[in-house]
Amino acid sequence: MNYTVAPNLTNLSFNETNTLASILQNIAIILATPKGTVPMARDFGVEMDFLDLPIPMAEMMMVAPVREAVEHWEPRAKVLEVTSKRDSVSGKLTPIVKVEIVNE
Repeated sequence: MNYTVAPNLTNLSFNETNTLASILQNIAIILATPKGTVPMARDFGVEMDFLDLPIPMAEMMMVAPVREAVEHWEPRAKVLEVTSKRDSVSGKLTPIVKVEIVNE
C-alpha cells in the first residue's frame, strides 16, 4: 500500500506503538529537518542545497536529497515519488513524498 507524507509535525507521538504510524511520523520528521541542524546527529535530515534557488529549479534539485534522506533514515519505506507543494505568496516549497512500506 502507498502513503503520501508531508513534513507535518503536529500531533507527534514520542512513544508511538503503531508501526505504520511510527514510520509515517519518522518520514515527516525527516522531511522537516534540514541536514546539519540536529546536535549529535549532524547527518540527519535533508540536504538543503536547493534553498534560495528559483522555485522551478528548486523543485527539480530537491528530489534526490529528499529521496536519499528518507530511504537512508527510514529503511522500512521505499520512495516512489517526490513532488512538492508551492506557496506562491511566501515562496515556500514543501516536499511531498509517496512511499511504499517495505517492512512493517
